[in-house]
Amino acid sequence: MTPQIEELNQRLQELHGRTQDTPIYNPVFQLGLELSRDLESGRKSLKDIDGLVSALECEGLQARALKLDRMLEPLDAGENLAAFGKRDGEDFAAYSARWSNPMLHIVFTAHPTFLLTPAQSKAVAKAASEGDAKGDNVCTAPHERTQITLDSEHDAAMEAMSRAQAARDRAVRHIYETAKENWPGEWKTLKPTPTRLATWVGYDMDGRTDIGWNTSIRYRLSEKAERLTSYAAMLAALAPDLSAKLVNAAKHAGDMAALFGKDMGDPAALSRAANSLTANHPDKMISLGPVIEELEKLAGDADDDTAIEFLTAAAAMRADGLGMGWIHFRVNSSQLQNAIRRRLDPESKLDIASQAALNAIRTAIEEIQPLDSNFAALAIESSTAIRQFLAMQQILRHVDADAPIRMLIAECEQPQTVLAALYFGKLFGIEDKIDVSPLFETETALEHGGRFLDALLAEEEFRKYAKMRGRIAIQTGFSDAGRFVGQIPASLAIERLQGRLAEAMEANELTPEHGADVAALIFNTHGESMGRGAHPVSMKDRLEWPLSPWARRRFARRGIRLEPEVSFQGGDGYLWFGTPELALATIARIAENPPGECDPDVPTDLFYRRTDLSLDFYRAIRRVQNMHLVSATYSRAITAFGLGLLNDTGSRRSRRQSDLSADRNMSLRQIRAIPHNAILQQLGYPVNVIAGFGTAADTNREEIAEMLSESERGRQLLRLLRSADALASIKTVAAYGELFNSAYWASRPYRGTEEHLTDACLTLADYLTKDDRTGVFRRLASRLRVDALHLHRLLDAIPGSREAWGVPIPDREQKRRSIGLLQSLRLALLQHMMLKIVQVPVFSRSNDISREDVMEMVFTLRIDDALAQLRRAFPTSFPSIDDYAIDEPSDYPDGGDQGYEVIRRDYIEPIERAYALVLRISTAIANEFGAHG
Repeated sequence: MTPQIEELNQRLQELHGRTQDTPIYNPVFQLGLELSRDLESGRKSLKDIDGLVSALECEGLQARALKLDRMLEPLDAGENLAAFGKRDGEDFAAYSARWSNPMLHIVFTAHPTFLLTPAQSKAVAKAASEGDAKGDNVCTAPHERTQITLDSEHDAAMEAMSRAQAARDRAVRHIYETAKENWPGEWKTLKPTPTRLATWVGYDMDGRTDIGWNTSIRYRLSEKAERLTSYAAMLAALAPDLSAKLVNAAKHAGDMAALFGKDMGDPAALSRAANSLTANHPDKMISLGPVIEELEKLAGDADDDTAIEFLTAAAAMRADGLGMGWIHFRVNSSQLQNAIRRRLDPESKLDIASQAALNAIRTAIEEIQPLDSNFAALAIESSTAIRQFLAMQQILRHVDADAPIRMLIAECEQPQTVLAALYFGKLFGIEDKIDVSPLFETETALEHGGRFLDALLAEEEFRKYAKMRGRIAIQTGFSDAGRFVGQIPASLAIERLQGRLAEAMEANELTPEHGADVAALIFNTHGESMGRGAHPVSMKDRLEWPLSPWARRRFARRGIRLEPEVSFQGGDGYLWFGTPELALATIARIAENPPGECDPDVPTDLFYRRTDLSLDFYRAIRRVQNMHLVSATYSRAITAFGLGLLNDTGSRRSRRQSDLSADRNMSLRQIRAIPHNAILQQLGYPVNVIAGFGTAADTNREEIAEMLSESERGRQLLRLLRSADALASIKTVAAYGELFNSAYWASRPYRGTEEHLTDACLTLADYLTKDDRTGVFRRLASRLRVDALHLHRLLDAIPGSREAWGVPIPDREQKRRSIGLLQSLRLALLQHMMLKIVQVPVFSRSNDISREDVMEMVFTLRIDDALAQLRRAFPTSFPSIDDYAIDEPSDYPDGGDQGYEVIRRDYIEPIERAYALVLRISTAIANEFGAHG
């Protein structure tokens, strides 16, 4: 910690002390004012602020590395490989069964969470891996951001998956070595798959229009080439002929990927690519079955060490197929509904939610005649949903015939939508290779999800399909659920929905008791932050939070095999696999806490026995969360700065484009879940985690306190809550509102303290008399304060909740101080920008953009737009008279007009530099929270 940071820390503590005498005193805003005065007086420069931000950035990166280290320790390879050993009393049959099915499917998704630069990500991962999380090496990575593209996201996903594959190979070798030592006559019959990998990067069409069908084909082929190359490397020294065959197949796949990277709008280019891929070729490989058989035969004849290498390669092939892992296509339910209407209801007379529509789809599925297609059909198809099915057909036919493909359906709230997907799967002859998976995430889906599952599993066509596939797949999402329901109510609603799936499977005779071998594949798409469903306290909590032991027991007691699946989202999620050491530690922690296992005979947790308390508690929290969601106060506060407090963290747009008027009235539904959560972090209070918990307990505090303290699920809820509360500051929320306080600006130069700012302050004071944001933030802060008081009364009623069993928050006070300083620095920078913009000379109205519009752009942090307008109004690059070869002399221009260089230097450039620092502060704050959004 630098001396300057230590000095500011002490000052902030002094200011906090004043709240004892004046409870409404705001130390964060006061320190921001003091820093602002230093900046505007020249006692500090933007360069000085840059130095302070850099020091705090360093602390944030160290905090990120420390969290990785804390969640994953130990990182010693020997200790981690021990997680894949033999359990006491385990025989070969049990050992084989334990590893023959994946303990977890790991999905690498690309939601916009690429907060850190690639260099920062590598530095954080390296520091955590080497036990140097508190060292300065983590801080040397450059912070300059580069543009994030779909290709860069895909490259990052492939790098993380490659490290996950290598870690799994190490685990598989250890599984074989353990079996060889304990069961020397049987070990070669093992077929372990400890984890399965998948990705939807480049295949997720929900909410985006920038992914063409050829993008998905190109990625699938490039992934095939990469994986075949790595298979070949595993066998190069042991089976050179087989390795050479895989190398040739990899080159063929790479050549095909290059062809599909051309402009597929050109019929000639498309025809060449399609004909090349579909033609018979000696190096074309669409199944690894023969290769796996050959490897197992070679293992049977080899010495033990060589056999382990052959069998490890075969296990990798069984797990991943002809790609880096399985792939997930994703569409929106509306896209599927539009597609089925085209086939069955071209005049749009049917209500898709009606019984008549259900009957029509049933009949169509029964009478369907499969259709063939080719790449030309794919190229001319206009329907997004049908295009995905055509792409899947071509992939299964010409890229990988073995690996199934997931079809995820977002916002799926009706059985008709799932049956529509089955219709298209059957229409194109791929229903036996796709797993249709509805997503339950919206308020409606969570509320009515149980009835949805009852109705869906009652459909004969769906039951036949489930038995054929051997699984029923559903997806439960925590991002939108956490935004619209609140993270804790969402988690409780999701576990009830998971339990309803077990009940529906039993009621519809899809359990072993009825002779059905159907697994339940539950894909929990949470993110890395507590606002997106990732429990931050321990890996055990993280793995249990989205699929609780209670929900697991609902399946175990019915004999239903679980296939748990979870996402690791974007740059935040890939950090868990950022180095070989971290990747191995991650899958070792999963092996120690297998998400599909539970003891079905343990007594029911008190949280579920006392449903008279827990259900009322859940509903009360949800009511508070809903109150915020529908409140104009909450919406206006969250959108007060638009998305200007956030860095670009992905290739998918965070919201729809809108004009200035729309920005002033932005709806929360215009903002995606991750940016919404990220704004809450930046404003200082994770409302969608904390709000309502205290209020919900107020009428029955003692009984709820007892239930939470005696229940493991209750203690887990409290650990999540305490982690969020440890980083939260209602004073910070209130401080942002004071930026728009007309009285503050009118009073700031009072008594001649800052006379040079008098005109600027008065301009701001006058302009902001009609602004509503001060009142909005004050009202929100008041509501949060009342709720927080109830929360702390509840915590005080729970013995030991803050220390003993609650798992202390590491470096809590240092984190709070760092966040407080970052917020105060940002408040000073925002004031600097506001003062600068009102001092810019008046310029003429151009293209319907006035000076007031540009001011509002700055106030809502649309800085790039504002700077573009200012540069147009005050250009510094002009034609020079010396550019012209004119014979006649001229004395004009005489140098009396210096142009606008001074305006650019004194106003435009400081706003630009200040905003760059604002965004760096955003990264540092998110690092203290442990993830973006």
